[in-house]
Amino acid sequence: MSSKATKFKSTLLHPRYWLTWFAFGLWWLITLLPFPLLLRLGKAIGLIFYAIPSRRKIIARRNIEICFPALGAAEQKAMLRANFISTGIAVMEVGIAWWWPKKRFSKLVQFEGLENLEAVKGRGVMVLGIHYTTLEVGAAALSSQWQMDGMYRAHGNPVYDFLQARGRLQQSIGDNAVFERRDVRGTMKALKQGHSLWYGPDQDYGLGQGLFAPFFGVQAATVYATARFAEKTGAAVVPFSHVRLPGSEGYKVTVYPALEDFPSGDDLVDATRINQLIEKFVQLQPEQYLWVHRRFKNRPEGEADLYNLPAKKKRRRRAN
Repeated sequence: MSSKATKFKSTLLHPRYWLTWFAFGLWWLITLLPFPLLLRLGKAIGLIFYAIPSRRKIIARRNIEICFPALGAAEQKAMLRANFISTGIAVMEVGIAWWWPKKRFSKLVQFEGLENLEAVKGRGVMVLGIHYTTLEVGAAALSSQWQMDGMYRAHGNPVYDFLQARGRLQQSIGDNAVFERRDVRGTMKALKQGHSLWYGPDQDYGLGQGLFAPFFGVQAATVYATARFAEKTGAAVVPFSHVRLPGSEGYKVTVYPALEDFPSGDDLVDATRINQLIEKFVQLQPEQYLWVHRRFKNRPEGEADLYNLPAKKKRRRRAN
Protein backbone atom coordinates (compact mmCIF):
# COMPACT_ATOMS: atom_id res chain seq x y z
CA MET A 1 0.00 0.00 0.00
CA SER A 2 1.38 3.40 -0.91
CA SER A 3 0.75 6.82 0.61
CA LYS A 4 0.61 10.14 -1.22
CA ALA A 5 2.38 11.85 1.66
CA THR A 6 5.53 9.77 1.13
CA LYS A 7 5.86 10.61 -2.59
CA PHE A 8 8.63 13.08 -3.42
CA LYS A 9 7.61 16.05 -5.56
CA SER A 10 9.97 18.40 -7.37
CA THR A 11 8.12 21.38 -5.85
CA LEU A 12 9.72 20.46 -2.50
CA LEU A 13 13.01 21.79 -3.91
CA HIS A 14 11.66 25.32 -4.35
CA PRO A 15 13.97 27.94 -2.78
CA ARG A 16 11.36 28.90 -0.20
CA TYR A 17 11.91 25.47 1.39
CA TRP A 18 15.71 25.57 1.45
CA LEU A 19 15.81 26.77 5.04
CA THR A 20 13.57 23.86 6.07
CA TRP A 21 15.85 21.38 4.29
CA PHE A 22 18.85 22.95 6.02
CA ALA A 23 17.22 22.66 9.46
CA PHE A 24 16.34 19.01 8.90
CA GLY A 25 19.84 18.33 7.57
CA LEU A 26 21.34 19.79 10.75
CA TRP A 27 18.91 17.75 12.83
CA TRP A 28 19.95 14.60 10.94
CA LEU A 29 23.65 15.32 11.56
CA ILE A 30 23.06 15.75 15.29
CA THR A 31 21.31 12.37 15.50
CA LEU A 32 24.51 10.68 14.30
CA LEU A 33 25.97 11.32 17.76
CA PRO A 34 26.15 8.52 20.37
CA PHE A 35 22.89 7.79 22.19
CA PRO A 36 24.09 8.92 25.68
CA LEU A 37 25.14 12.27 24.21
CA LEU A 38 21.77 12.69 22.48
CA LEU A 39 20.07 12.13 25.82
CA ARG A 40 22.18 14.86 27.42
CA LEU A 41 21.46 17.26 24.56
CA GLY A 42 17.75 16.52 24.86
CA LYS A 43 17.85 17.13 28.59
CA ALA A 44 19.52 20.50 28.00
CA ILE A 45 16.83 21.46 25.47
CA GLY A 46 14.12 20.47 27.94
CA LEU A 47 15.63 22.49 30.79
CA ILE A 48 15.92 25.55 28.56
CA PHE A 49 12.22 25.38 27.71
CA TYR A 50 11.37 24.67 31.35
CA ALA A 51 13.12 27.90 32.34
CA ILE A 52 11.11 29.97 29.85
CA PRO A 53 7.54 31.02 30.77
CA SER A 54 5.11 29.74 28.15
CA ARG A 55 1.53 28.68 27.53
CA ARG A 56 2.65 25.07 27.18
CA LYS A 57 4.28 25.19 30.59
CA ILE A 58 1.07 26.53 32.12
CA ILE A 59 -0.91 23.75 30.43
CA ALA A 60 1.45 21.00 31.59
CA ARG A 61 1.50 22.32 35.17
CA ARG A 62 -2.29 22.50 35.28
CA ASN A 63 -2.73 19.00 33.84
CA ILE A 64 -0.43 17.57 36.51
CA GLU A 65 -2.34 19.44 39.23
CA ILE A 66 -5.64 18.07 37.92
CA CYS A 67 -4.51 14.46 37.47
CA PHE A 68 -2.30 14.15 40.55
CA PRO A 69 -4.00 16.25 43.24
CA ALA A 70 -2.60 14.04 46.02
CA LEU A 71 0.95 15.14 45.22
CA GLY A 72 2.38 18.08 47.13
CA ALA A 73 3.40 21.28 45.36
CA ALA A 74 7.09 20.29 45.40
CA GLU A 75 6.32 16.86 43.91
CA GLN A 76 4.16 18.39 41.19
CA LYS A 77 6.92 20.85 40.36
CA ALA A 78 9.47 18.02 40.19
CA MET A 79 7.19 16.10 37.81
CA LEU A 80 6.76 19.19 35.64
CA ARG A 81 10.54 19.66 35.41
CA ALA A 82 11.06 15.98 34.59
CA ASN A 83 8.33 16.20 31.96
CA PHE A 84 10.07 19.07 30.18
CA ILE A 85 13.32 17.11 30.25
CA SER A 86 11.47 14.16 28.72
CA THR A 87 9.97 16.42 26.06
CA GLY A 88 13.42 17.79 25.21
CA ILE A 89 14.77 14.26 24.86
CA ALA A 90 11.82 13.51 22.57
CA VAL A 91 13.26 15.98 20.05
CA MET A 92 16.31 13.73 19.77
CA GLU A 93 14.14 10.61 19.71
CA VAL A 94 12.24 11.81 16.67
CA GLY A 95 15.52 11.93 14.76
CA ILE A 96 16.52 8.52 16.11
CA ALA A 97 13.23 6.95 14.99
CA TRP A 98 13.23 8.64 11.57
CA TRP A 99 16.86 8.33 10.53
CA TRP A 100 18.81 5.72 12.45
CA PRO A 101 19.65 2.53 10.51
CA LYS A 102 17.49 -0.39 11.58
CA LYS A 103 20.40 -2.36 13.01
CA ARG A 104 21.52 0.51 15.25
CA PHE A 105 17.96 1.32 16.28
CA SER A 106 17.13 -2.27 17.24
CA LYS A 107 19.86 -2.30 19.89
CA LEU A 108 17.91 0.27 21.94
CA VAL A 109 14.67 -1.65 22.33
CA GLN A 110 13.42 -4.46 24.57
CA PHE A 111 10.14 -6.17 23.66
CA GLU A 112 7.58 -7.99 25.75
CA GLY A 113 4.24 -9.52 24.76
CA LEU A 114 4.65 -9.69 20.96
CA GLU A 115 2.78 -12.98 21.10
CA ASN A 116 -0.37 -10.97 21.81
CA LEU A 117 -0.20 -9.59 18.28
CA GLU A 118 0.42 -13.05 16.84
CA ALA A 119 -2.76 -14.18 18.62
CA VAL A 120 -4.88 -11.87 16.43
CA LYS A 121 -2.96 -12.40 13.20
CA GLY A 122 -5.16 -12.53 10.13
CA ARG A 123 -7.58 -9.77 11.13
CA GLY A 124 -7.45 -6.00 11.35
CA VAL A 125 -5.80 -4.65 14.48
CA MET A 126 -6.10 -1.26 16.13
CA VAL A 127 -2.79 -0.99 17.96
CA LEU A 128 -3.84 1.25 20.82
CA GLY A 129 -1.12 3.64 21.95
CA ILE A 130 -1.01 6.92 23.85
CA HIS A 131 0.87 10.16 23.44
CA TYR A 132 3.94 9.47 25.48
CA THR A 133 6.86 11.78 24.71
CA THR A 134 8.48 8.56 23.45
CA LEU A 135 5.74 8.15 20.83
CA GLU A 136 8.01 8.21 17.76
CA VAL A 137 10.44 5.65 19.19
CA GLY A 138 7.66 3.40 20.48
CA ALA A 139 5.70 3.33 17.23
CA ALA A 140 8.88 2.85 15.18
CA ALA A 141 10.02 0.02 17.43
CA LEU A 142 6.77 -1.90 17.18
CA SER A 143 6.57 -1.40 13.41
CA SER A 144 10.03 -2.99 13.18
CA GLN A 145 8.54 -6.21 14.57
CA TRP A 146 4.97 -6.13 13.27
CA GLN A 147 3.67 -4.83 9.97
CA MET A 148 1.71 -1.75 10.97
CA ASP A 149 0.39 1.35 9.22
CA GLY A 150 0.89 4.72 10.88
CA MET A 151 -0.91 8.00 11.30
CA TYR A 152 0.26 11.60 11.09
CA ARG A 153 -1.08 15.10 11.44
CA ALA A 154 -0.75 17.12 8.25
CA HIS A 155 1.69 20.03 8.54
CA GLY A 156 1.49 23.35 6.74
CA ASN A 157 5.05 22.99 5.47
CA PRO A 158 5.06 20.33 2.71
CA VAL A 159 8.72 19.45 3.32
CA TYR A 160 8.01 18.74 6.98
CA ASP A 161 4.93 16.79 5.89
CA PHE A 162 6.98 14.67 3.49
CA LEU A 163 9.82 13.98 5.92
CA GLN A 164 7.41 13.17 8.74
CA ALA A 165 5.46 10.67 6.65
CA ARG A 166 8.65 9.05 5.31
CA GLY A 167 10.27 9.04 8.74
CA ARG A 168 7.39 7.15 10.31
CA LEU A 169 8.05 4.28 7.91
CA GLN A 170 11.83 4.20 8.42
CA GLN A 171 11.92 1.23 10.81
CA SER A 172 8.92 -0.57 9.32
CA ILE A 173 8.82 -4.05 7.91
CA GLY A 174 6.63 -4.72 4.88
CA ASP A 175 4.83 -2.31 2.57
CA ASN A 176 3.12 0.02 5.02
CA ALA A 177 1.23 3.29 4.65
CA VAL A 178 0.66 6.38 6.74
CA PHE A 179 -2.75 8.03 7.01
CA GLU A 180 -3.58 11.63 7.85
CA ARG A 181 -5.48 11.45 11.13
CA ARG A 182 -8.71 12.76 9.54
CA ASP A 183 -8.67 10.13 6.79
CA VAL A 184 -11.47 8.01 8.26
CA ARG A 185 -12.30 6.30 4.98
CA GLY A 186 -8.70 5.23 4.37
CA THR A 187 -8.18 3.89 7.88
CA MET A 188 -11.49 2.00 7.86
CA LYS A 189 -10.63 0.41 4.52
CA ALA A 190 -7.19 -0.65 5.77
CA LEU A 191 -8.62 -2.25 8.91
CA LYS A 192 -11.24 -4.13 6.90
CA GLN A 193 -8.44 -5.46 4.68
CA GLY A 194 -6.69 -6.91 7.72
CA HIS A 195 -4.08 -4.20 8.28
CA SER A 196 -2.76 -3.15 11.68
CA LEU A 197 -2.98 0.56 12.47
CA TRP A 198 -1.51 2.65 15.29
CA TYR A 199 -4.23 4.66 16.99
CA GLY A 200 -4.03 7.10 19.91
CA PRO A 201 -7.42 8.09 21.44
CA ASP A 202 -6.10 10.14 24.37
CA GLN A 203 -6.43 13.71 23.10
CA ASP A 204 -9.26 16.25 23.18
CA TYR A 205 -10.70 16.50 19.66
CA GLY A 206 -13.95 18.07 20.82
CA LEU A 207 -17.43 16.55 20.88
CA GLY A 208 -18.02 16.25 17.14
CA GLN A 209 -17.03 12.57 17.37
CA GLY A 210 -16.90 12.09 21.10
CA LEU A 211 -18.49 12.50 24.49
CA PHE A 212 -17.50 13.33 28.05
CA ALA A 213 -15.99 10.45 30.03
CA PRO A 214 -13.96 10.47 33.25
CA PHE A 215 -10.18 10.73 32.99
CA PHE A 216 -8.31 10.80 36.31
CA GLY A 217 -11.68 11.56 37.89
CA VAL A 218 -12.37 14.62 35.72
CA GLN A 219 -14.75 14.78 32.74
CA ALA A 220 -12.77 14.89 29.49
CA ALA A 221 -13.92 15.00 25.87
CA THR A 222 -13.16 11.48 24.62
CA VAL A 223 -13.41 10.12 21.08
CA TYR A 224 -15.63 7.10 20.63
CA ALA A 225 -13.90 6.13 17.38
CA THR A 226 -12.01 3.29 19.09
CA ALA A 227 -15.23 1.39 19.68
CA ARG A 228 -16.91 2.51 16.43
CA PHE A 229 -13.94 1.44 14.27
CA ALA A 230 -13.72 -1.91 16.04
CA GLU A 231 -17.45 -2.49 15.57
CA LYS A 232 -17.56 -1.56 11.87
CA THR A 233 -14.36 -3.32 10.81
CA GLY A 234 -14.19 -6.29 13.17
CA ALA A 235 -10.69 -5.23 14.18
CA ALA A 236 -9.11 -6.35 17.43
CA VAL A 237 -7.97 -3.64 19.85
CA VAL A 238 -4.48 -4.43 21.15
CA PRO A 239 -2.95 -1.94 23.64
CA PHE A 240 0.77 -1.31 23.91
CA SER A 241 3.05 0.89 25.97
CA HIS A 242 6.55 2.24 25.41
CA VAL A 243 8.69 3.83 28.10
CA ARG A 244 12.19 5.25 28.28
CA LEU A 245 14.38 3.22 30.61
CA PRO A 246 16.83 4.76 33.13
CA GLY A 247 20.21 6.03 31.98
CA SER A 248 21.18 4.85 28.52
CA GLU A 249 19.36 1.52 28.70
CA GLY A 250 17.01 2.44 25.85
CA TYR A 251 13.31 1.60 25.72
CA LYS A 252 10.83 -1.09 26.69
CA VAL A 253 7.87 -1.83 24.45
CA THR A 254 5.10 -3.96 25.96
CA VAL A 255 2.16 -5.41 24.03
CA TYR A 256 -0.91 -6.43 26.03
CA PRO A 257 -3.68 -8.93 25.21
CA ALA A 258 -6.49 -7.77 22.91
CA LEU A 259 -9.44 -6.23 24.74
CA GLU A 260 -12.20 -8.73 25.41
CA ASP A 261 -15.92 -7.95 25.11
CA PHE A 262 -15.12 -4.75 23.26
CA PRO A 263 -16.98 -2.84 22.03
CA SER A 264 -19.89 -3.23 24.42
CA GLY A 265 -22.36 -1.19 22.36
CA ASP A 266 -22.47 1.61 24.94
CA ASP A 267 -20.28 4.57 23.91
CA LEU A 268 -19.87 5.89 27.45
CA VAL A 269 -18.93 2.49 28.86
CA ASP A 270 -16.41 1.93 26.09
CA ALA A 271 -14.90 5.44 26.31
CA THR A 272 -14.58 5.11 30.09
CA ARG A 273 -12.85 1.76 29.70
CA ILE A 274 -10.35 3.22 27.23
CA ASN A 275 -9.66 6.19 29.52
CA GLN A 276 -9.03 3.83 32.45
CA LEU A 277 -6.53 1.93 30.31
CA ILE A 278 -4.81 5.17 29.34
CA GLU A 279 -4.59 6.17 33.02
CA LYS A 280 -2.75 2.92 33.79
CA PHE A 281 -0.31 3.58 30.95
CA VAL A 282 0.28 7.17 32.10
CA GLN A 283 1.06 5.95 35.62
CA LEU A 284 3.85 3.68 34.32
CA GLN A 285 6.00 6.80 33.82
CA PRO A 286 3.92 9.95 34.48
CA GLU A 287 6.77 12.30 33.65
CA GLN A 288 6.98 10.81 30.14
CA TYR A 289 3.41 11.66 29.15
CA LEU A 290 2.61 14.56 26.81
CA TRP A 291 1.18 16.90 29.42
CA VAL A 292 1.52 19.99 27.20
CA HIS A 293 -1.71 19.00 25.40
CA ARG A 294 -4.94 20.60 26.70
CA ARG A 295 -6.60 17.32 27.62
CA PHE A 296 -9.42 19.13 29.43
CA LYS A 297 -9.93 21.91 26.89
CA ASN A 298 -13.63 21.27 26.29
CA ARG A 299 -15.85 21.42 29.37
CA PRO A 300 -19.39 20.27 30.13
CA GLU A 301 -21.95 23.04 29.84
CA GLY A 302 -21.70 25.43 32.75
CA GLU A 303 -18.19 24.41 33.81
CA ALA A 304 -15.44 27.02 33.86
CA ASP A 305 -12.25 26.77 31.79
CA LEU A 306 -9.60 24.81 33.69
CA TYR A 307 -6.53 26.50 32.23
CA ASN A 308 -7.12 30.28 32.36
CA LEU A 309 -4.44 30.88 29.76
CA PRO A 310 -3.33 34.41 28.89
CA ALA A 311 -4.75 35.65 25.62
CA LYS A 312 -2.56 35.11 22.59
CA LYS A 313 -0.98 38.26 21.21
CA LYS A 314 -2.34 39.21 17.83
CA ARG A 315 0.23 39.66 15.11
CA ARG A 316 0.35 43.13 13.66
CA ARG A 317 -0.15 43.31 9.94
CA ARG A 318 2.44 45.27 8.05
CA ALA A 319 1.17 48.29 6.20
CA ASN A 320 1.32 48.04 2.41
